[in-house]
Amino acid sequence: MRTEVREKLKDKQRIVIKIGSSSLTHTYTGDLNLMKIEKLVRVISDLKGEGKSVVLVSSGAIAVGRQALGHHTRPVTISEKQAFAAVGQARLMMVYQKLFAEYNQVAAQVLLTKDTMINDSSRYNAQNTFDELLKLGAIPIVNENDTVSTSEIPYVDNFGDNDRLSAIVAALIGADLLILLSDIDGLYSDDPRQNPKARFISQVDEITPELMEMGKATSGSDVGTGGMAAKLAAARIATDSGSDMVIANGDDVEVVSQIMAGDNKGTLFLAHPNFDFDLMHYINNEY
Repeated sequence: MRTEVREKLKDKQRIVIKIGSSSLTHTYTGDLNLMKIEKLVRVISDLKGEGKSVVLVSSGAIAVGRQALGHHTRPVTISEKQAFAAVGQARLMMVYQKLFAEYNQVAAQVLLTKDTMINDSSRYNAQNTFDELLKLGAIPIVNENDTVSTSEIPYVDNFGDNDRLSAIVAALIGADLLILLSDIDGLYSDDPRQNPKARFISQVDEITPELMEMGKATSGSDVGTGGMAAKLAAARIATDSGSDMVIANGDDVEVVSQIMAGDNKGTLFLAHPNFDFDLMHYINNEY
């Protein structure tokens, strides 16, 4: 089913796609799902072929690193997390570079910290870097710099999860669409894994305080960090900055093509530009 509102998604030109760790790895082993990553690369390359600019916010560095080092549980110490990220980020980018090259695309790595965003000079430089990469036709692949980003290091805080990071990137570059690929079909009135009577919500016109209360910080994945509360926080940032946002199930990454074709997939949060929007206020105080 398509609606007039969904049809308008075809016209979006600057798109941020976020994919979570659980969507990039095999459920039982935690290994990289290369077939799925290759399919995602093809989908993004097709969007580039249509003349669209795409930024990919990719989780998975820590999960890939722990698998490479033979650890099968989530890290419990900050030093473990940073070590896994150092190994995993390099491996993850190697995979993306190789696969995008097969589709004649150039991938670029962009590692961000919260410190980058709250400093006026470095934020301006990051924005210019994104703009130049997109102008050159490259595909920026973004992740938080987990090797240095932790709240226990003075002056360097973290974003908490890549849902919020992707919304901040969307606001920074003036994206008109943010797609969050998750392990759930979209927004429900309750957690559908625990409440079979939970009602699916296909479109959100306005993010109300009541809606924010519905977001429970739960995740059924051993490799992800962002629950629905994080996704609603991302939706608030994205829609206030002027970007539509869709939460969809990343089990089949072809859903991105379906969303861009106007199909009624996932939950669509409609942009409602806030003329008082201040990204730094959101980063420092709100979410």
